[in-house]
Amino acid sequence: MENSMVTESRGLSQTEVERLSALCKALGHPVRVQILNHLISKGVCISGDLSDLLPLAPSTVSEHLRILKVAELVKGTIDGPRRNYCVDEKTLHDFKLNIAKL
Repeated sequence: MENSMVTESRGLSQTEVERLSALCKALGHPVRVQILNHLISKGVCISGDLSDLLPLAPSTVSEHLRILKVAELVKGTIDGPRRNYCVDEKTLHDFKLNIAKL
C-alpha cells in the first residue's frame, strides 16, 4: 500500500502529513518541549527568563527558540531590548487536530 493511501485513509492530506512531520521534528528535542510547555503555561515569556529557567547558555536557548519559530510553534516580538515569545495558538491548534486524526 502506498504511503499516500495510508494517510488519506486516516484523514490526513499529504500537506498535513508534511506539516505534522515538520512540527514533530521541531519538538524532537526535550528542551524545545520544555520551552513550549513553559510558554503554554505562562502565555508570554522574555527570552532571558527562559535562559534562567533552563540550565543552558542563552545562545543555546536562542537556537532552540529559532527552531520553534521556524516551525511556527512560537512567535517572537522585540520590545526594546527584550525579545518576547509566546505560543502560536493557530499552529498549536492545527497540530492537535492533526495528531487526533492519527
